[in-house]
Amino acid sequence: MPSRAESALVGADAAVEAALGLLRHRDRSAAQIDRELEAHEVGADARGDALETLRRTGLVDDNRFAERRAATLAERGAGDAFIRYDLEAAGITQDVVEDAVASLEGEYERARRIVERRGASPKTARYLAGKGFSSDVVHATIAQAGDESLG
Repeated sequence: MPSRAESALVGADAAVEAALGLLRHRDRSAAQIDRELEAHEVGADARGDALETLRRTGLVDDNRFAERRAATLAERGAGDAFIRYDLEAAGITQDVVEDAVASLEGEYERARRIVERRGASPKTARYLAGKGFSSDVVHATIAQAGDESLG
């Protein structure tokens, strides 16, 4: 019969293997991995050990995850509020979320490109609002595009 220390090691190794499987197709935050491992009934000690191993080896890095995820969402036309919500749902701390959002191109510029592509209309304004752009940015980009189209 294995000792308690040997059982803990086997549990941590199994947790690391399960976490590596989660990371196989995409980057994840530490909180996302922890929730998945917990759902698979991995004990708290084994989860903690596995996450520490993954952090130490650089396979899990919430700063990197937040920056990449924020950039991906911004490229897909998301506003700052949507990006903040998504990162917070992934378990990213507030200061890391704010750093990731601050590293992006300005929300106004991203909205302006969408308005150029879709046109300045109430439908585009609703689209921007739904994608998490602030109301100030929505109004400013629609108004500016409307002024430019008038001549």
